[in-house]
Amino acid sequence: MNKYLRNLAKYLVSIKDIKEMENFLTAIFTPAELEHVPKRLELVRLLKQGVPQHEIAKQLGMGVATVTRGSQELKKNNFKNV
Repeated sequence: MNKYLRNLAKYLVSIKDIKEMENFLTAIFTPAELEHVPKRLELVRLLKQGVPQHEIAKQLGMGVATVTRGSQELKKNNFKNV
């Protein structure tokens, strides 16, 4: 992990207040990123629930290739809290 990503992760973990987190995310992400990043989190959550990839793609309005890539990343890593 590069040092900038590690610093971001440390800062995110340090934020304990929801409103402060929303303000921070709104400040650092573009409107497009604010739409896409939460969808990626939802993608992982749905994969962990066993929802079929085609259904996830349809539900979230993204390509099956994006969902498949998310599935492969989920298999490589253990995202416990999603």
